[in-house]
Amino acid sequence: MIREATILDTKEAAELALLLWPDHTLEEFIQQMEELIEQQDAAIFLAFHEGESIGFAQCQLRYDYVEGTSTSPVGYLEGLYVKDAFRQQGVAKSLVKNCEKWAKIKDCQEFASDCELENNESLAMHLKLGFTEANRIICFKKTL
Repeated sequence: MIREATILDTKEAAELALLLWPDHTLEEFIQQMEELIEQQDAAIFLAFHEGESIGFAQCQLRYDYVEGTSTSPVGYLEGLYVKDAFRQQGVAKSLVKNCEKWAKIKDCQEFASDCELENNESLAMHLKLGFTEANRIICFKKTL
């Protein structure tokens, strides 16, 4: 079962986000998830199996330029995670489909995402989910 998260799901969503992005704290994610759930231009979807939360997808509207797109706003997959035991069963696909439906309701004509260049697992998953590669870039920075 997949459903959009409510404020009552904040901690569950935060715990799943922490599995995807472990360099943060649960407290940071609880605050971030509360803010996202309350925003009109963001959504969190949770996947459940027998009452247990097993995955999440975070999507938002992006109004700035999104690589490879030509419209605005663009629905954007900000994060996607499915617990190991439930992978390769269509959970990620269902989560992303819910994000795409949400973006269409928000009048988006395009849906996008990204991953790090070296993250081959994420690249393969995106391609399997129907995304096409738009561009590859290397970003630079300099401390002043």
